[in-house]
Formats: sequence, structure tokens, C-alpha cells
Amino acid sequence: MKTVESVTEGHPDKVCDQIADAILDTYLQRDPASRVAVEVFGSHGVLMVGGEVTAKAEVDISQVAAKVYRDIGYGDDIEVFVNIEKQSPDISRVVDTGGAGDQGIMYGYATSETSEFLPWPVVLANRLSWGLSDLRRNHRDFGWLRPDGKTQVTVDGGKVVSVVVSAQHDEGASMVDIRRLLVKHLIEPTVGGRGGGRFFVNPTGSFSVGGFGADTGLTGRKTTVDTYGGLIPHGGGAFSGKDPTKVDRSGAYMARFAAKNIVANGLAGNCLVSVAYVIGRDEPVMLKAVSGEGKDLTPYLQKHFDFRPRAIIERLGLRRPMYRQTATYGHFGRDEFPWEHIVLD
Repeated sequence: MKTVESVTEGHPDKVCDQIADAILDTYLQRDPASRVAVEVFGSHGVLMVGGEVTAKAEVDISQVAAKVYRDIGYGDDIEVFVNIEKQSPDISRVVDTGGAGDQGIMYGYATSETSEFLPWPVVLANRLSWGLSDLRRNHRDFGWLRPDGKTQVTVDGGKVVSVVVSAQHDEGASMVDIRRLLVKHLIEPTVGGRGGGRFFVNPTGSFSVGGFGADTGLTGRKTTVDTYGGLIPHGGGAFSGKDPTKVDRSGAYMARFAAKNIVANGLAGNCLVSVAYVIGRDEPVMLKAVSGEGKDLTPYLQKHFDFRPRAIIERLGLRRPMYRQTATYGHFGRDEFPWEHIVLD
């Protein structure tokens, strides 16, 4: 039995992730060599952006943050505070020579059980949360939906045991109608013939207050949603707001790229890639790949994939402004991301 959750673009943590990655994208658009490490905190009408940026470009961070907030669907005013300094020269020196921007452990995973090469519960949870947002944005019968929301699925083998959907809504919306419409137009079409379990829609009742009006948000607090739903190990480093010299991000992307290609080449039904770095060094101190059956795939990994930070950036083209779209519904499983491309030998 496995349980996985996902969240919509209006969840307060995801609002922060999107703002951080929109700031990163804006810097990369103006200076591809930008060094960016920003964190975002939001709570009850206030947004704080802090961190380190070294770039040959100026960005109106408050303007970027406010635009993302409006684009997500929130109409209330938000006050933005910015506290940004330059990257530490101690870190900058070692990154300039191609070394890793930090120490850390990253994991990548792929499985042949879905066309996305992701575990089925992860795909299902993300489809539910994306579907919730799609109904809000594109279907007139769901104008009562608001941006915040969460989904959760529990599966046992090939069957769905339970589905939980918590959807922010207009004040005064009928709980009976909310449940009926979401079961009919979201849950049942997504679950398909694997249903039969229990469906919980807004189990606490009313959910009219959401986003920063109900809860704080913080970058990097949804790492299992970003990756593999907690079904495989996670190194602990978050992604959003970090340029690709930060191996928390680029190393994890390369590990997924390698794992997916190993599975797509038919070498294993599933594959876990593990990599670890020392700050300032370009060669990983750990690099291995193993299948679920325990087959050592490390020789193939070492032969076909270069995990030095500069090589990762070049192979995957990571200096492009493409990161805001990664900040919702998982960083893996969508063909538009270069680390999802399959290279058949």
C-alpha cells in the first residue's frame, strides 16, 4: 500500500516556489551566467524574498513576485520585502572553475510502470491536482474554485483505496455540489477503472480561506511533491530559486535523466541513481545506479553520463529561463523538460 500527495499552483508553498523560479528565470533571460539562490516566505499579505544573486542584470523582484501572485489567481494586495546580497566570494571562486556549488546527495529514479516513467501513484496525484487547476481556469461550471488545493491518493497494488481532494472555493458554495462535481468531473475520470475506493472531498467542510490568508508558504517545503512522492530516497536539497550551478538541482535532474534513459534502453524495469558531491570539486564522490532487483548498473552509468556540474549544465542546457514551469505538479514526467528526453543508444 502506497500513499502520495500533490498540491495545486495556489498552495502557499508552491506560490513561493513559483515566485523564486520566476525570479531565477528573469535573471537567466537577461544574463545566462547569473548565480541565483533565493528563498521566498509568504504569510497573510506579506512576502519576503531573501538570498544571494550575482548577475550582470537588474531585476525588479517585487514586480516579478506580484505578477506571479496575480497570474496564479489571487486578487488581494501583497506587500513585498526584498533582501538580496551577492554570492559569497568563497563559493564563487570554486564554482568559477567548474566545481559543485554545494555538498550534498541527490537521487534520480525511473520505472517502466507508466508512460511518464514515474510510479503510478505519483502520476495519479499530480493529475488530480493539475486537473483541479484546469477546471478552475478553463471550465465555466467551476468558477467557484479558488487557487489553493491538495490531493492525495492511496493505492494497494493496482487498485485505488482512497482519494482525498481539498479544494478552495468561494464562500457560500454548496458542499453537496462541490463534492458531486469534483467526483464526476475530476476524480472518476482520473482514477478510471482502477477506482472503487473511498472518495473524500473537502473532508473538513468549508475551505473558503486559502493561500497566504490561511497558511504560511516557504520555498522548498514540498520536496516530495516535487520528486517521487516519498517512494524513493530524497537527498534533502530543494530545487526552486537555485541556478544550475547548485547541484541540489542540476545533480537531481541529471540523476533522473540517467535513470530514465537506463530504463528506456531496456536495461532494467526500474532504476535508482545516487550521486554525491563535495563543494568546490567537479567529480562526484559517489555515483551509482542499481535496479530494483539489485542489478548493478553503475558501469553503464559511468560510461554514458558525465556528472561534473559544468558537463550537466551543457548537456541539459540548464542556463535557459525554463524553471517557473517546473515549480508545479512535479519536476519530472513532462517531455518539455530536457532531463526527460530519451537518448537511445
